[in-house]
Amino acid sequence: MGISRLLEKALLVGVFFMPAIWVSGAQAFCPAPASLPVAQVQRVVDGDTLRLSDGRSVRMIGLNTPETGKKGQSAEPFAEAAKRRLQALVDESGGQIGLRVGQQGKDHYGRTLANVYDRKGANLEVQLLSEGLGYLVAVAPNVALVDCQQVAERAARQAQLGVWRDPPVQPSTRLSKSGFAIVSGQVKSVQRNRGGIWIELQGSLVLRVAPASVNSFDTAIMV
Repeated sequence: MGISRLLEKALLVGVFFMPAIWVSGAQAFCPAPASLPVAQVQRVVDGDTLRLSDGRSVRMIGLNTPETGKKGQSAEPFAEAAKRRLQALVDESGGQIGLRVGQQGKDHYGRTLANVYDRKGANLEVQLLSEGLGYLVAVAPNVALVDCQQVAERAARQAQLGVWRDPPVQPSTRLSKSGFAIVSGQVKSVQRNRGGIWIELQGSLVLRVAPASVNSFDTAIMV
């Protein structure tokens, strides 16, 4: 299959491939740095996004919670539970949080990317992951806390809490919409060119590793 056809399929599916970062010696917790800038939360937008009183929107690093209902769509399972839990954690912290801004400080929506801590130094992403209220997403270069975040997610997964109550892995042949998904499938082909590495799975799914992200992978197993 030509690369133009792969690009067409990738665009139609509307997915992106994030590096899976394997780590050893995972920490049991994510300690807060000695000094963090403190911010006041204006409101909790959803399970992984906060609006601050200074006008900034903060997207929590390493955490992806189910989507709340927007534009007439129904909320995904555990979306409201994640939002309520984050609201409770913020309230317990008196509405004040500490921010550890990522190496990449903003996303393409202009939101601040940060790890978030309560006033006692507890990491809020780890709290939600440990309760099964979201998924770990490790996106370089913002991977400073990935070790302890993996520990938290693994604990929830083993206990089948929240989003892990039913296996969330979807076969690549059954994907019907774009967005976040945990997918398994048989690899049909792997190609590499100036656009990166392209991995075609059975069904309509094509994964692209962008050139800037290639060094985050063990490319020997892909090509």
